[in-house]
Amino acid sequence: MARVGNARWTVYRNRAGRTVRVLQQDVDATTVLLRSMAEHLYIPHALIRGRYMQSVARMEQNGIPLDADLLVELTEKWEDIKTALIDTTDSHNVYTDGAFSEKQFERMLATTRIAWPRLPSGRLELTDDVFRKQAQAHPAVIAPYHELRASLSRLKLSSLSVGPDGRNRTMLSPFRSDTSRNQPSNSKFIFGPSTWIRGLIKPSPGRLLAYIDWSQQELGIAAALSGDARMMEAYRSGDPYLRFAQMAGAVPDDATKQTHPAERAAYKVCMLAVQYGMGAHSLSQQLGKTRHDANRLLQAHKDTFPDYWRWNRRILDQGFGSGQLKTTFGWQRFVASDAKPASVGNFPVQGNGAEMLRLAIIKMHEAGIQVAAPIHDAVLVEGSCENIQEIVSTTQLCMREASTIILNGFELESDVKVVTYPDRYMDEDRGVQFWNNVMSLIGREECHYQL
Repeated sequence: MARVGNARWTVYRNRAGRTVRVLQQDVDATTVLLRSMAEHLYIPHALIRGRYMQSVARMEQNGIPLDADLLVELTEKWEDIKTALIDTTDSHNVYTDGAFSEKQFERMLATTRIAWPRLPSGRLELTDDVFRKQAQAHPAVIAPYHELRASLSRLKLSSLSVGPDGRNRTMLSPFRSDTSRNQPSNSKFIFGPSTWIRGLIKPSPGRLLAYIDWSQQELGIAAALSGDARMMEAYRSGDPYLRFAQMAGAVPDDATKQTHPAERAAYKVCMLAVQYGMGAHSLSQQLGKTRHDANRLLQAHKDTFPDYWRWNRRILDQGFGSGQLKTTFGWQRFVASDAKPASVGNFPVQGNGAEMLRLAIIKMHEAGIQVAAPIHDAVLVEGSCENIQEIVSTTQLCMREASTIILNGFELESDVKVVTYPDRYMDEDRGVQFWNNVMSLIGREECHYQL
């Protein structure tokens, strides 16, 4: 132990062989706190969360590699870009003098015959969540306006937290939400703002980035926790939405995504809506169909997956009856009497999804994988291009093992998107058109993203 002034420092070597120096007063205070909390802790679960905090420190230190020069250029030209974006994107004249007009937007919806959720007052509900869902349902018309509105109203490129080495680093804020998911700042984290800005993510020479996410994680968790054999069968089919339509008798057993795209799309929206407690009214608006059609779809879900609905009812009864719910590893949510039933019913899925992600990331770090960031139900990992197969296979193995532990043997699969230098990352189903538009506006066509 060394003393500097009134401070006492303890020096030791960690398991990696690195020399670590800690302030002894902090250690002493933490010891007192642990003794006070010990009777309320289940130590095995507490140790898992402690191991995850080690992983969080590593991820916050690693950060995400960005095209720093391009970010500087975008920041310097942003005011001019915003004006040009309105001119090139607003084909329906929704913006007036650079400002979004609700009246003009409502007129556009009427012209394009797109149904839109409304508030009790009768006004359009214009939250980002509604815009995002509508953009998914109507990508050709709504998606450009979703990106434009988000970019003009919220995106401040100077707010992105970028170090001198061109890497995006910010606090991941683990355990901040009710479900214990990470909640990094939407303005500082590259995955927080508008989707198109993720085109700035770019590996260094000789390096790769792999975005690996669980396939329909929330559906798989709900199927496993509820013990609904038919929902588990649908998940394992590889296309649970089409399989749901087949089980409900809406399409023949030999139907494919290509032969019955409309039916698959409707049953997909229904299956996802159920996860968030959406009723017939909201479902009909999202589908652009009648209330009768929405009720028919919801009834098909209840008839096809009865065990899931009984389980969901038990979750609500337990939550509102006892005032609390717990995940597999003991994360608690206290349920107030005025809590929203949809949020309570979805807690086991979200909470156990968070547990699964933490456990998988712990395993990745202990296997030597460099994790750049967690993103909801996915991870962004980094490494040498020479080790691409090993990195991907090890990461997927960690994710499979984590799912079987959290879900009592039920295994979730994962999807992989690999980006190698000099390519850049992009969500291919969102933001590409907007990104390419911005690149054209600043004369950087060489940065266009090619699908």
